[in-house]
Amino acid sequence: MQGELLAAIAGLVGLVTGVAAGLAFRISESGGPRPHEPQRRTELPAGIAEVLAALPSSAVVLDSADRVLRASSAARAYGIVRGDELVISDLLALARQVRRDGVIRETEIEVAVHKFGPDSTSFAVRVAPLGGTGLVLVLAEDQTERRRVEAVRRDFVANISHELKTPVGALSLLAETVADASDDPEAVRRFTGRMQQEAARLTSVIQDLITLSRIQGAEPMAEPDRISVESVVDEALDAVRMAADSKEIELVASGTEDATVLGDEGLLVTAMRNLVANAVAYSPERTRVSVTAEAVDDMVEISVADQGIGIPAQDLERIFERFYRVDAARSRATGGTGLGLAIVKHIMTHHRGEVTVWSKEGSGSTFTLRLPRAQTREPLSPGENTNQEAAQ
Repeated sequence: MQGELLAAIAGLVGLVTGVAAGLAFRISESGGPRPHEPQRRTELPAGIAEVLAALPSSAVVLDSADRVLRASSAARAYGIVRGDELVISDLLALARQVRRDGVIRETEIEVAVHKFGPDSTSFAVRVAPLGGTGLVLVLAEDQTERRRVEAVRRDFVANISHELKTPVGALSLLAETVADASDDPEAVRRFTGRMQQEAARLTSVIQDLITLSRIQGAEPMAEPDRISVESVVDEALDAVRMAADSKEIELVASGTEDATVLGDEGLLVTAMRNLVANAVAYSPERTRVSVTAEAVDDMVEISVADQGIGIPAQDLERIFERFYRVDAARSRATGGTGLGLAIVKHIMTHHRGEVTVWSKEGSGSTFTLRLPRAQTREPLSPGENTNQEAAQ
C-alpha cells in the first residue's frame, strides 16, 4: 500500500513538472525572441520618412546597432552609404557619441568621390538624436559649390582692387612727373601720352564692369530680334582690324552670309568683338584668325579660331570667370581687362545660348557661340510683324 502511494506521488510530481515546463516554454516563446532568430529592425517614427524625402541634404538614419534604416539617394551617390552601412568612419564615430549623450554635433568632412572625378567633395555635417528611440540622424550638405563661389568672390574683390588701383596709381605718379618736368616739352608729351593710355585702360575696366553688371543675372530676352550674323561679324572684325594689321594677322570670315540668329545685335557684337580681340591679342604675328558660321538643327554655331599660344587644360574651366587670367603679366601687356570672356558667357546666357572652347597649348584656340536660329517664318521684330499684318 505504501509503495502504491509513493508511485502515485511520483507520478503527480512528474505531471506537474511536465505542465510547468510546457508553460515555461510557451511563455519564453511568446515573451522574447528565439535565440536563433535575428532581432527585428527598428522602424522609423511616423512622418520621418516623408521629412527626409523633402530634405535637399544627404540624409541617413542609423538604428541602435549602427545599421542604416533610411538613406537618401544623394547619400548613396556620394559614397557615404553602401548597403546598410555608413562607410565614413568619422561620421560613424560621431553618431555613436550623439547616441550616448544625446548632444547634437556639427563638423565638416571631405569625401573622395571617384564617380565624379579625383577631387574630393566637402560636406557640412550635422548629427542629431531622433527622440529617445536610439535612432540617429546624419545630415550632410554638399558645400563644394558654395566654397567655389566664395573663392570666386574673393578673387573678384582682390582683382578689381588691383585693376583699379594700378592705373589710378600710375596716373598719380605720371601727374607728379609731368609737374616736375614742366620745363621739358618732350618729357611732358611722353608722360601725358602714358597718362592717356592709363586713362583709357581705366575707362575700359569701368565700361566692362558696367556691361557685366547690366547683363549678369538678367532674364533671357522675351522678344529677341532677328539678327544677321554677317553684320555682327563684320562689325566685330572692323573693330579689331587695326590691331590685326599691326601684327599682320589675316582676318577671315566664311559661312556668315545666310545665317540669322535671334538676339540683341549690340550685345552680340560685343561678344564677337571680345572673342576676336582675344584671338588677335594672343596670336603671334603673320597668323590667321578665322570666323565661321554653321547651322546645326535649330541653332547657329559661330566659331572664332586662332593659331595662338593656346590655353592649358587646367585653366579651361576657369577662363570665363571675372578677371581670371592664364598669364596675368601677358594679359596686362595686351591691355585686356580680364572681363571679356565673362561678358561673353553672360551674353550667351541672356540669349538662351552657350559658349564653349577647345584649346591646346601651342595649337591655338577655338571659341564657339551657339545661338537660337531665326526661322524664315518668324518676324524680324515686333514692329516689322505689325507692318506685315497691316499689309495683308
